[in-house]
Amino acid sequence: MEETGFKTTVQAILQLGYAAFDKTHRLPEHLRDAAWSLMHCRTAVLGGHVQSCPEGHFQRVWYNSCRHRFCPQCAQVQVEEWLRKQKARLLDCDHYHVIFTLPEELRLLWRSNTRLMTELLFKTVRDTLFELLEDEKHLGAKPGMMASLQTWSKTLVLHPHVHCLVTGGGLSRSADWVRLKKDYLLAFRVVRDLFRGKMCAALLQALEQERIVLPEAMRVQGLRNLLNQLGRKKWNVKICEKYSHGNGVLIYLGRYLRGGPISNRRIVEVTGETVTFSCGRDKAETMRLSISEFMGRLLQHVALPHAVVVRSYGIYARTSKAELAKCRQILGQGPIEKVEKLVWQSSFEGSQDHPEVCPVCGKRLVRTHTVTPLKPPASFRERRPQEVYGGKAA
Repeated sequence: MEETGFKTTVQAILQLGYAAFDKTHRLPEHLRDAAWSLMHCRTAVLGGHVQSCPEGHFQRVWYNSCRHRFCPQCAQVQVEEWLRKQKARLLDCDHYHVIFTLPEELRLLWRSNTRLMTELLFKTVRDTLFELLEDEKHLGAKPGMMASLQTWSKTLVLHPHVHCLVTGGGLSRSADWVRLKKDYLLAFRVVRDLFRGKMCAALLQALEQERIVLPEAMRVQGLRNLLNQLGRKKWNVKICEKYSHGNGVLIYLGRYLRGGPISNRRIVEVTGETVTFSCGRDKAETMRLSISEFMGRLLQHVALPHAVVVRSYGIYARTSKAELAKCRQILGQGPIEKVEKLVWQSSFEGSQDHPEVCPVCGKRLVRTHTVTPLKPPASFRERRPQEVYGGKAA
């Protein structure tokens, strides 16, 4: 990187190539807004404030964060605060990590119906697990579940799947805690086949109700034929071994709450024309894409406005506070402790290198004046025809 002079950050890549990309790709407004936010995060464009030493030794300028949920620079505090709140709610019992993946044949349909497909996927995953676990043959009780949508693969291509954190027990109708009858959550093939059947049925129903927008190359009978074919295919469902506590899986879910599909630390090299990033468990496994292709793959994963990508069900649902409290009581846990609002300064408390302390005299810096933000150019706010762009498959 010293030879090229380009920073290895998502922001730097957008600043380097987005203007040219925007001229050749017609994008929905929410993608353009996301790109503008990420490019100008923590720059003078968003404004900020100045802090100065009361003795006049030192001065620092702080530029505002964009706070866009797709921005890797803004994710840490919000994700950490969410994790603290969810950890405080976790039941002291076994948990399971279950992953449901849509087959690649449905990716084109996903692009044309992102909001509908998201709703159907979450509902199908929830109904599959709850129908089985509430059956007396398996658990016979209401479990707790948190689910997180991820739409990307390691190479950033479209790959919609849902990660679930599921309790290894549940609350019975008689308000008793019930543990799993066996040493595993559910039989893999039973879950896979039920999920496949429910998702195909939901899509067929949506087609009959004329709620589906068909891709340009697809016709009604073509989708019917595709669903029939998928009904005979083996879908990808993974049930991991049980965890004695859910913290590890919860941290995994939190990764998808904010920050986008790739962190800055995965970006290996940026030149004037290409981006190289790690794409495997082994950091040595990398992929090189043109800047345009990289941005296409990246921006296709920006969530639609107001989309909820992490959801809770059963005992963990927001509407089940009484049931969660009952389970905690049975399991010997106290009431849920209130989690204080987290600010970025918290990680520096007690440190000699606190960024809001004068390095000369050690006194706390005080705010002296503000930096007025600039309004985004009209070209980033004007409405354009809605056309979702996605990168080519790897």
